[in-house]
Amino acid sequence: MKKLLCRVLKLRPEMPLSFYVLDLLFRRLLRQNAQVGWAVHHTSTIRNPGRLQVGRGTFPGDSPGVYINADNGIYVGDFTNLGPRVALISANHDAVANDLSVPAAPLRLGSFCWLGVGAVVLPGVELGDFTVVGAGAVVTRSFPQGHCVLVGNPARLLRTLDPADCDAQARSTRERHAAGN
Repeated sequence: MKKLLCRVLKLRPEMPLSFYVLDLLFRRLLRQNAQVGWAVHHTSTIRNPGRLQVGRGTFPGDSPGVYINADNGIYVGDFTNLGPRVALISANHDAVANDLSVPAAPLRLGSFCWLGVGAVVLPGVELGDFTVVGAGAVVTRSFPQGHCVLVGNPARLLRTLDPADCDAQARSTRERHAAGN
C-alpha cells in the first residue's frame, strides 16, 4: 500500500507518511515555507527559496532544524544531503548597522556532498563534488576541488577521498535514480 501511495503521489519511500502529513499541515495549511517546492520538515526554515536551486535527489530542509538563508543565492548539486540543524547562509549584515545587508557571492555546494549535524556554511563558500562536512564544522572558505572531508571551526581538510570510488558511487546512484529506486 505504501509503495503504491509513494508512486502515485511521488513521495520518497524512505520518508514516513507522518512527514508528509506534517508537511501538509505546516507548509500547505499554515503556510510555513509555503514557497518551497518540496516537502520540508516543520522545524526547518528556508528564507528566500526562489534563490535556492537544487539538483536531482536533493531535498534541503527535509531534516529537522535546517536553516537556509538564500538571499544572495544558493546552488545545491545532485544527491546532496543536509543533516539536522545544518545552516546554509548566503547573506550577512553590516557589522555596525545590522539592519543593512552586505552583498556576497552565492553559496555553492557540489553534487554528492554530505553535511553532518550542526554544520554551518557561510556566504560565498564553494564546496566541490563529494565534500563531506563533519558535524559541527563551520566552513568559512571554499574547497572547490571536492573529494574531501572537512572538520572543525574553522573547517579544515581532514582527508581526501578517492575520486575513483566517488565516481563509482555517482554512477551507481544515478543508475538507481534513473530506474526509479
